Amino acid sequence: MSVDRGKYGSKIHLITERTGLPLSVAISGANLHDSQALIPLVKGIPPIRSRRGRRRRRPGRLHADKGYDYDHLRRWLRKRGITHRIARKGFESSTCLGRHRWTVERTMSWLAGCRRLHRRYERRAEHFLAVTSITCILICYRRLTK
Repeated sequence: MSVDRGKYGSKIHLITERTGLPLSVAISGANLHDSQALIPLVKGIPPIRSRRGRRRRRPGRLHADKGYDYDHLRRWLRKRGITHRIARKGFESSTCLGRHRWTVERTMSWLAGCRRLHRRYERRAEHFLAVTSITCILICYRRLTK
């Protein structure tokens, strides 16, 4: 969720599947830069069962916007064998990632539909993360039962 810099509050960080199912979710303070949340999010992706072969422990491809354009993040992703597509600051526009970014924005709007997440009522971060996780579970349940 977008929050002004230097203000109080919290942000929800999210990694989704191609169709918009949330894979990994985290929260942070509003004054924390987005790039610091990428490594814990990727590490938090659970193993996914595939129809053939072993379980996948990491995504095959990762799309991100300009906020994640740092060399140390690119090296970290490359070292783990994850193909990344990150828009470069000053060279590329974020519009080329539009169709991939749309699924994340749609999932964020599904999360915002939960009234409890619209405004943070919980004082403790663990409680807010638990409510966020339960909402992600409900999103997955609704999408998979269709």
